[in-house]
Amino acid sequence: MKDFDYSSLDGALLRTFLTILEESSVSRAADRLGVTQSAVSHALARLRRVLGDPLFVRSGQGLTPTERALSLREPVQQVLDGMRALTHGRPFDPLSEPLHFRIAANDMQRELIFPPLFRETRAEGIRMTLDFVPSGVPDAAILRHDGCDLLLTPVPPDAPDLFQKRLLSSPLMIYYDASRRAPPRDWAEYCACEHVEVRFAGGRSAQVVLRGVGQSRIRPPTVTLPSFNAIPAFVKGSDLISTDSALMKRGPLRDLDCAPLPFDCPPVSIFMVWHERSNNDPAHRWLRRRIEAVAARYSDA
Repeated sequence: MKDFDYSSLDGALLRTFLTILEESSVSRAADRLGVTQSAVSHALARLRRVLGDPLFVRSGQGLTPTERALSLREPVQQVLDGMRALTHGRPFDPLSEPLHFRIAANDMQRELIFPPLFRETRAEGIRMTLDFVPSGVPDAAILRHDGCDLLLTPVPPDAPDLFQKRLLSSPLMIYYDASRRAPPRDWAEYCACEHVEVRFAGGRSAQVVLRGVGQSRIRPPTVTLPSFNAIPAFVKGSDLISTDSALMKRGPLRDLDCAPLPFDCPPVSIFMVWHERSNNDPAHRWLRRRIEAVAARYSDA
């Protein structure tokens, strides 16, 4: 391609390309990048001219990437990773630069860690913006392809380019409404109960954390929900039960009664996971230390 002008490409343009690729929508990409739709449309038009390919074609209400666009995902990510590496040795002062982080976490991890972290950093004069996305039962792609900067999850993906650190461990508990029922007394009663279960996008169940037991013997869920915040409205005033971490009592399930499981089950741990591209970045190291400090208070308690 004789007319290819490499100087026409910059980090912002490449990041816009990856964001459109991940969101399949100009409007959603604009929301995520914090710019106008017209800015994203102009960037896409510029990319099309430079690369000599439409990159995305309209399909229904979204955009479908061309084969050329799909082939560019990894090379573009590698270029952006290289640009980030240039900043690893830079001076860092959280008071003097804008901080923006995209965090993948489900209800409990989000509500447990980040409200106190946000309040404390604001009190210190630090201006930080946080963008949250649900983590579900994650795979490595969410971190590899810039879907998020950091992941908090009880089921960390295992990959050679990911780092992880355990933040918290907590036993599993039964959540119920004591005005309507007592908690199950043994494994047989537990299996016979009517359960509420959280199921994430893609069909993965939150009950993946219930390990070392015969899950096939447990009665299929009566109610399946997309998030933990929705559980109390169904459990209150009913005979339903939910099985979740004891930490949920500090977050989404604080208004429900709880009791220990009537059988042995390993505790559930919450891990912080990040990609190797951000391992040495000073802003990301600062954020991970702040998260660890908040998590340590719950461990001490």
